[in-house]
Amino acid sequence: MPENVDQILTDAFIREAHVIRDFGILDALHVNTDQTQIVYQQGTKTSWSQKNLKQVSVVGHNEKRAFTLVPSIAANGDLLPMQAIFHGKTPTSCPSPKSPFYDDAIAFGTHFVPSKTDTYWSTQETMRDLKKQELGLGPDQNSLWKIDCWSVHKSREFLDWMAANHGNIIVIFIPGNCTVCGSPWMLVSSV
Repeated sequence: MPENVDQILTDAFIREAHVIRDFGILDALHVNTDQTQIVYQQGTKTSWSQKNLKQVSVVGHNEKRAFTLVPSIAANGDLLPMQAIFHGKTPTSCPSPKSPFYDDAIAFGTHFVPSKTDTYWSTQETMRDLKKQELGLGPDQNSLWKIDCWSVHKSREFLDWMAANHGNIIVIFIPGNCTVCGSPWMLVSSV
């Protein structure tokens, strides 16, 4: 964390307050999005075998299984539909419709997407796939989208795409190295 984290966060808060005031951002359109790794099988170099055995079987060595969950929450407290990004090139990389609770996830609005890369982190394509929640508001209504300083988020390619395709969404960033203390997700999880 930067030494002057309090000043950095104060400045970011003031900037955010100005955007909210100057552009008339409604609390339902003031959205924070984060991304987090969800590990469901941890690769390991350890075993539960007795010491000094000559043969030890290791299951899952270097086979970590994980996906990226991309949750969003609006300032009015609404949890918006989530995106879940899985490593793989096709939808078969994602949970099967026959999986337990799949229908519940879809009913909530969860969007399962393959990364189409060699990782499960956000990409230009998966970020573009995130949709603005339909609230029945006019196309000129501004909204505020607060995201972290991930390389994809702050890339010129993504910001130019946002300006061209969603000019009424104002993108601001949680200051670098301050996600732990500057994100509403962290504040909610510490309560």
